Amino acid sequence: MEHTFGDVATKLLFENDRVKVWELALEPGQESDLHEHHHDYLLIQLEGDKIAGIFEEDTHGEYPPGTVEGDVTYGNVFYTKKGGVETAKNTGKKSYREILVELKD
Repeated sequence: MEHTFGDVATKLLFENDRVKVWELALEPGQESDLHEHHHDYLLIQLEGDKIAGIFEEDTHGEYPPGTVEGDVTYGNVFYTKKGGVETAKNTGKKSYREILVELKD
């Protein structure tokens, strides 16, 4: 499949030779850019109530194609392996924010 990819989150906060730290901020109903994760990463939830990952047919990460939705809890931390081809969507009624830390190879 041919895709046009954007960034994995909305704002790059920090980068060195070992990590990239991003902020993802989405208003209710808003979606991130379509993106591919080239590195394993951590997600740290800061605020919101519902978030979804919409995985493309050609994704090759941990999650199969389709939508995965979950509740948001301040301080939740998720470790995810590289390979996901996805869009994040705020499916809740509150603003969503997270910190995403890419672990460079």
